[in-house]
Amino acid sequence: MSKKLLALSLCAYVGTKSVLATTMTRGEYNEYRGWKIPENEDPEEQGYLVEYVDGGKPCDERHKGYISWSPKCVFKDAYRQNGNLTFGDAIHALRQGEKVARSGWNGKGMWLIHINGEAVAQAIADRYGDGNAIPVLEAIYMKTATGELVPWLASQTDIFAEDWVIT
Repeated sequence: MSKKLLALSLCAYVGTKSVLATTMTRGEYNEYRGWKIPENEDPEEQGYLVEYVDGGKPCDERHKGYISWSPKCVFKDAYRQNGNLTFGDAIHALRQGEKVARSGWNGKGMWLIHINGEAVAQAIADRYGDGNAIPVLEAIYMKTATGELVPWLASQTDIFAEDWVIT
């Protein structure tokens, strides 16, 4: 394929993956995999062994997920450690069925969940309506420090915080 044709077929993507990682040089990774490092690669280059835990067939019997090596600069631009997540990361995790919280919240045991409206529509209709389900929109709920589940709205501080954690 020509370079011109290849350039025309490239599309931009933004990814969100959940991974496990440990620091490892390119040479250490190749040694770990039992491979000889190619002559044109620097064995001292800093990076990470990355294990994809949310999909991908394992390629090494010592791991449950697909593993690869990533240069440090590439990895640092793509991933943030749990506990240093953005609000966007938290929203993505909520949509995936995860519970999230702010590291800076004072209350113990507080977290957020995403509620699909269809899950509660019939219960509301049975109790307050004529038995016909009324459309209920999706929402975010918070488990409070005292154990209640309440609808939640993000503050400006929550939106711009980078201390979100998947619990």
